Amino acid sequence: MSAAEDATPISAAEAAALFDDLRSAPALVIAVSGGPDSTALLVLAARWRAGHKRGPALLAVTVDHGLRPESAREARAVKRLATQLGVRHRTLRWTGDKPVTGLQEEARRVRYQLLAAAARGAGAPYVLTAHTLDDQAETVLLRMARGSGVSGLGAMARQTLLPPTLLPTSTADDATRKSGAVVLVRPLLELPKKRLVATLATMGITFVDDPSNRDPRFTRPRLRALMPALADEGLDARRLALLARRMRRVDATIEAAVDAAIDVVSDGTWSGCGPITIDAEKWRRLPAEVSLRVLGRAIDRLGKEGPLKLGKLEVLYAALAAAGADKIRLRRTLAGALVTLSGGRIVVESAPPRSSKPA
Repeated sequence: MSAAEDATPISAAEAAALFDDLRSAPALVIAVSGGPDSTALLVLAARWRAGHKRGPALLAVTVDHGLRPESAREARAVKRLATQLGVRHRTLRWTGDKPVTGLQEEARRVRYQLLAAAARGAGAPYVLTAHTLDDQAETVLLRMARGSGVSGLGAMARQTLLPPTLLPTSTADDATRKSGAVVLVRPLLELPKKRLVATLATMGITFVDDPSNRDPRFTRPRLRALMPALADEGLDARRLALLARRMRRVDATIEAAVDAAIDVVSDGTWSGCGPITIDAEKWRRLPAEVSLRVLGRAIDRLGKEGPLKLGKLEVLYAALAAAGADKIRLRRTLAGALVTLSGGRIVVESAPPRSSKPA
């Protein structure tokens, strides 16, 4: 698609294709900050819904982080627009102290937590966000800069299950969390930002300009500033998004191989909550990426200390592979899991609680 075509407004037929797979949902929550992308998402979703006699109830939600003096006024502007479009609106606020470091990461976590709570309250299984093709390209660059593996380079998928930790604390038991699962949907992920801005311009709808999107203190704005130069070399947003799609395809293939490998190297101990036993020799003969992921899955299942970092998993993998080749006993902990190599077996179990007493 040429640059001129990139700036064409989105038609009603295109909007229908973006949302029609969600038509049977009882309700949809639309995350709207007031910027061009989320404003276009609200307008397109409202236009699509208005074209059907039956369909999901729409609820626009604005999260006011309270980080800028203008945020409350911007939330009120979103409410006025939503009302004009016939869409209910709620403003949710991030109250309390804000962190000095990692502000954007914490703001993102709180935003999704509040959106998930709003979805549960509205009986909506889906939360819609306005991530675009440009956002996808930036995410790929960000993951590359952080040294991500295949899974990370797959960047964002159209649909992602929100982690249970983001659901309201009142639904703490696993069964309730699963029954109340909330799915994050990104309908605009294949569309460039220019087309969304053009759509709003055609309809005479204004939007908010958030200066933090250009603040060089944050990583994404710095990467965004690099995009024109990268595009001149052929590495534009579409190429980066294409890389992400291919990485997700590769990732799905590897995950299928891991599913099959678990049956080969284990003795059925994956079904319970107790220790997992892996045949060390069979495990070592697997392709490296597959054996790495088998180990990672076992640690994820029984570890109690949060997400498993790829770099640390790779270090443990190399130590196990070397110890197994030399018939050496090895015992390590990682992410709250205890991993023991002994007698030709790798045993993964939950690590005992850390002692609170000083050494």
